[in-house]
Amino acid sequence: MAKKIKISSISLLLGKAYQAIPFRLCAQCLAFFSRKILRFRNQAKRQPVFFVSTSHFLALAVSLALVIAFLPYALDIRSIAEHSGAGLSSLAETEEFLPNVREIIGEIRPGDSLTSSFRANGVDEEVRQSVITGFDGMVDFRGMKPQDRYTLTLDDEGSLLKCLYESGPLEVHAIERTNEGSFTAKKLDVALDCRTVKLRGRIESSLFAALAAFKEDPKLIYSFADIFASKIDFNTETRYGDTFELVFEKYFKNNQFVGYGRILVARYNSKEVGPLEAFHFDRGGEKSAYFDQRGYELGESFIRSPLPMARVSSGFSYNRRHPVLDIVRPHLGVDLAAPNGTPIMAASDGRVNFVGWKGGFGKHIILEHSGGYKTYYAHLSRFADNIKDGARVRQKQIIGYVGSTGIATGPHLDYRMAKNGVFTNPFNVKFIARSKLAGTQMVIFRQEFNSLTLLAKSLDDPKVMVVKNVVVTPDNPITML
Repeated sequence: MAKKIKISSISLLLGKAYQAIPFRLCAQCLAFFSRKILRFRNQAKRQPVFFVSTSHFLALAVSLALVIAFLPYALDIRSIAEHSGAGLSSLAETEEFLPNVREIIGEIRPGDSLTSSFRANGVDEEVRQSVITGFDGMVDFRGMKPQDRYTLTLDDEGSLLKCLYESGPLEVHAIERTNEGSFTAKKLDVALDCRTVKLRGRIESSLFAALAAFKEDPKLIYSFADIFASKIDFNTETRYGDTFELVFEKYFKNNQFVGYGRILVARYNSKEVGPLEAFHFDRGGEKSAYFDQRGYELGESFIRSPLPMARVSSGFSYNRRHPVLDIVRPHLGVDLAAPNGTPIMAASDGRVNFVGWKGGFGKHIILEHSGGYKTYYAHLSRFADNIKDGARVRQKQIIGYVGSTGIATGPHLDYRMAKNGVFTNPFNVKFIARSKLAGTQMVIFRQEFNSLTLLAKSLDDPKVMVVKNVVVTPDNPITML
């Protein structure tokens, strides 16, 4: 049976479908079918009515199938194009030009004032005044330090839009201009990484040398020594082969080290005084402290030495030849040699009994403590601020600095202790613990002790690293050594 086909319509439809296909799939197939259709059409011009052969029917069927399959894509693409065109047209109609802003980044150098730093960066007086006014009561520019940084954002007229001022890794403040023209100021939150790490070592010469080998800041070394200040004198009682370990926190900002957090666990295995352990514990409303595993606070009524790191140059003796006077007479104290200017701590809570010059002792401080005790600090280079007759002092408060005033051969501290007027070797005195945990606090401490012990053990594995993200805010501050 013969069938009449309108070839031109089919060819046109197939062409449109092919143009609409986004990926131009099977191009060779479509070309083949197009040639078949054209040949079919030429034959139709010579003969209006023809009979479809099997090969003609097969080509035509496949072509129709392709048209039907790709027709929805053509319609979708046309719809998307029309919609995108409308969206771009709408965006062009509503586009607003952003203001032309300029940023100035500066850093405070030694000897700079805010004025000189701004002037070097081409900042005018009006902007400087806006910065000072905006930060009033929040940033004291009289206390600027080298390496403080600032970023100024100015509008196209050169007026201040905002200012970021960073005076330390945790001290970042910002001001921003409001629509009314005034400035709002705030302290910004700071994101840090807190990494808990562990160090272990062995004494060969001194604790300072052993810990310094790890390239850590001396601040960490002194803090570790301070934990055991009432238990061991690291000047005289360290021995070759003593071992130590500490688990502590290190804070990083943008992968840059910014400071030490808490020492969580400290251990020192001493051949002289035996094994020592300390675990950090926060007692809630009270100040956090270090305790041994029995719950006894390590801080005793007196620390062993007002200089945690020093060399004993002369001991307690009733018959010592004086190095300057060359006569034999009692030396009722301990000489601790240290660099000039080394800070000296109060051995215990007390009150200033004397401060001033005292003959061969040079610049001298005498402190009175409970229980009939007095401590003496001689040959100082200078006194700390607020150290005056009658002033109250706290244990470990800095009261003065090592020097060589009076009769002295070099910078050192002559440290003495007397009870009820009788001098005694301060390194031989035994004192009781400040406090002992009990009740609920002891229960909580035992839980904390178990957690810290497991943490310290896990860090023996070099594959283990404990890292947590910390956001420092005014309501969530952190403590650094």
